[in-house]
Amino acid sequence: MDKGQTKSKAELALDQHLESEALRLREQKRLALRDLIVRLCTPFMPALLGALGFGMFLIFWEAIHLNNAQIPSPGFTFAAAVKLFTDPFYSNGPNDQGIGWNIFSSLRRVALGFGLAAVVGIPVGFLIGRFRLFQAMTAPIINLLRPVSPLAWLPIGLLLFKAANPAAIWCIFICSIWPMVINTAVGVSKIPQDYINIARVLNLSEWKVFTKILFPATLPYMLTGVRLSIGTAWLVIVAAEMLTGGVGIGFWLWDEWNNLKVENIIIAIFVIGIVGLLLEHCLIAIAKRFSYE
Repeated sequence: MDKGQTKSKAELALDQHLESEALRLREQKRLALRDLIVRLCTPFMPALLGALGFGMFLIFWEAIHLNNAQIPSPGFTFAAAVKLFTDPFYSNGPNDQGIGWNIFSSLRRVALGFGLAAVVGIPVGFLIGRFRLFQAMTAPIINLLRPVSPLAWLPIGLLLFKAANPAAIWCIFICSIWPMVINTAVGVSKIPQDYINIARVLNLSEWKVFTKILFPATLPYMLTGVRLSIGTAWLVIVAAEMLTGGVGIGFWLWDEWNNLKVENIIIAIFVIGIVGLLLEHCLIAIAKRFSYE
């Protein structure tokens, strides 16, 4: 009897062991399958989540349309966008041009104002960061004028240039220059003083100090200022064109409001966002390309 009971206990222990081993193997397989699914899905997860978020946005938009018929549905807006972009570069006169020409005109104004701001702002930022005397002289002016809304400068531009187009470029110049000046100056000021002292010991010229020390060390800060400037410039040009008129995405948006074409207003909002996103990503790519790190 004791021997039989002992054998039964041994068999029971063996069965429990085999069962636990089988459970452990099943758990390992389950975890391995989960890890495989995670590895396969991880590269696509941002896209999937983004698609999910955009789908929820469309559902919310459709719900607004059902409660307010004046807001066009996503489907109607998409159809209007297809029709609009079928011929984006038509021209029926100075005040009736395709959306492509309006985008191009806005980008041209941004490029001119932004380019002028870079030509002026980056060298000024280097001077401010490099020389304390110049920093002390310019700090009150920068601190006073930087918080001013760029559109507040539009009447000054109209007074100076007597035309809407250069006045809009003037607004872009004003709003773009401050991030470049400040970020460049901060980058120069962050350079360790030991580097400058070594340059003095080696009797390097100011040009050598600039090309070998200041520029490489300041480039990340400078490109950050450029990114901030281009984003601000694209925001401001839309508002400036609403006020000045002419050809441009801002004027086109306002003109569509006057014509009560709400679907085109929504299309313009998406176009402004897409163009701003492309500008941002282009500058990020340039920053990575020219990084000294």
